[in-house]
Amino acid sequence: MIFADFFKAVAQLPDPRFRRVLLLGIGLTIALLVTAYAGLLWLIESLTGESITLPGVGEVTWVGDLLGWGSLGLMIVLSIFLMIPVASAITSLFLDDIAHAVEEKHYPNLPPVRRVPFWDGVKDTVNFLGVLVGANLLAFIAYAMLPFLAIPIFYALNGYLLSREYFQLAAMRRIGREAAKEMRQAYAGTIWFAGCLMVVPLSIPLINLIVPVLGAATFTHLYHRLAAD
Repeated sequence: MIFADFFKAVAQLPDPRFRRVLLLGIGLTIALLVTAYAGLLWLIESLTGESITLPGVGEVTWVGDLLGWGSLGLMIVLSIFLMIPVASAITSLFLDDIAHAVEEKHYPNLPPVRRVPFWDGVKDTVNFLGVLVGANLLAFIAYAMLPFLAIPIFYALNGYLLSREYFQLAAMRRIGREAAKEMRQAYAGTIWFAGCLMVVPLSIPLINLIVPVLGAATFTHLYHRLAAD
């Protein structure tokens, strides 16, 4: 049944509302990563200056350049792990649009819901972003200490984080925050497994960019299916 939820989401990808959220999510994510990299370069330049003097060596002018190129490599590596969490968090800001499109097409008889106020959505997005990025940065320690478990840890962690947040956001539109939390706890295994399945496309370049939109739509279907049960 989880696969049916996923394929319903895939079938609706041509929907203009899906494309709008996808493009916004990718654009804002790239802008955020570029801004972060620019800030890192500024910090390196501020710390290193034009040159430094080393004992027995004299004036060295290439340290800033070396650190700058090193930071580029670091940002590329980090973006591989962080771009999807960041994109997921940004997309959660527009989850209401995705859920509305799904419900309009597949559940037309549902009563309308009050749209999530913009600043409430921003607050949830910032919290989600902090948890996602923080957890994935901490996971680097686990990857280093247990490299043979890096892949299972990546899938289990991000599956839990994505499922927890997307189901919560999809459910609370209909039943409120507390009831959504209780429902998520009652179906914890099913929801976590669905999250782990959503992590699979993360390892596929380009395809991984649509995961946030697919996740939002899939968990909207999942919520309605579990609610019907």
